[in-house]
Amino acid sequence: MLYWLLYQVLHRYIPAFRVFSYITTRSALASLTALGLTLALGPWLIAKLREWSFGQHIRDDGPQSHKRKAGTPTMGGLLIVIAIVIPTLLWADLSNPYVWLALLGLLGFGVIGFVDDYAKIARKRNLGLTVRRKFWAQVFVAMLIGFFLLLLHAKQAYSTAINFPFFKQYKPDLLVESLTRNFWTYPLAFVFFYLFIVIVMVGSSNAVNLTDGLDGLAIGLMIIASGAMTALTYVSSNADLSSYLDLARLPRSQELTIFCAAMVGASLGFLWYNCHPAQVFMGDIGSLALGGGLGIVAVLIKQEILLFLIGGVYVIEALSVILQVGSYKLRHGKRIFKMAPIHHHFEALGWTESTVIVRFWIAGLVMALFALTTLKLR
Repeated sequence: MLYWLLYQVLHRYIPAFRVFSYITTRSALASLTALGLTLALGPWLIAKLREWSFGQHIRDDGPQSHKRKAGTPTMGGLLIVIAIVIPTLLWADLSNPYVWLALLGLLGFGVIGFVDDYAKIARKRNLGLTVRRKFWAQVFVAMLIGFFLLLLHAKQAYSTAINFPFFKQYKPDLLVESLTRNFWTYPLAFVFFYLFIVIVMVGSSNAVNLTDGLDGLAIGLMIIASGAMTALTYVSSNADLSSYLDLARLPRSQELTIFCAAMVGASLGFLWYNCHPAQVFMGDIGSLALGGGLGIVAVLIKQEILLFLIGGVYVIEALSVILQVGSYKLRHGKRIFKMAPIHHHFEALGWTESTVIVRFWIAGLVMALFALTTLKLR
């Protein structure tokens, strides 16, 4: 909205306003706007959550040291979502369909998280949506986005090719290849496409959700991951940089830089209140929305595989839960970790909460930096 007013309308009369056409300027402004909104609205929202008795319920099978956190306001993810959506609407070019798809992913998963959080609070127990209902709701949102992506693909506004780290020429496009062979491969091609979209988006959303178990852990890692995605969206849309790095240029991804920058600013602002000891928790509305937003950006800029490196700690956290559950069921009650997700395992080993958080942040930063180096190491 401000982009339209300041650049498309007023820059004809005030030439200096041409600066608002630059993606770097608008990304910086979006990040600062998100940060300012979060810091400004944080105290009010925390007070309201306390007033409404929206307190966190602590699981009985969790670390005993976490019992003191019971009653801490939750659903602070509302603040994160607001602080991402508003700057994106203010500073992005709203004629770009990628912007609306990114917002759809963020809000779609956020609504699922909101319903889950509210159900837990209403029941006064750690029981929200059933796992099955939550999963199928997430699948529905991912498939809805997949449908819109296919519409863009039909208009040659989206590519279904997959980029692989370290391989410059290997960019399989199974959808296109299947459609050009024969009629019988059509169903298989579309099944694979939707399955891939679901795995990336639902997996990303749930991985962030599982990581959100310590004060500031998930949101600190999100600052790192969304920062890396900001860099990726920028280089993918820049003609010179994409040519230098031998990346397929994606001009429409330019506006996603603003969305990702808003994620960075909102995450930084939320960390102010979520750092140990936390004044507020993001809840599922925050973790599912952030994970979904991260996943849809990766899908749009064709860096789905690289997302597994950028969000490496999130992936490890999710795998630790899968391995723990699998081991418990297949090995007759035997566990691999003392507790899952894996951050609780290290707490059980004697690491303090702050130690686990900072060391996981360091691991996340190393993985994100390594992911960015793969752009040239191909």
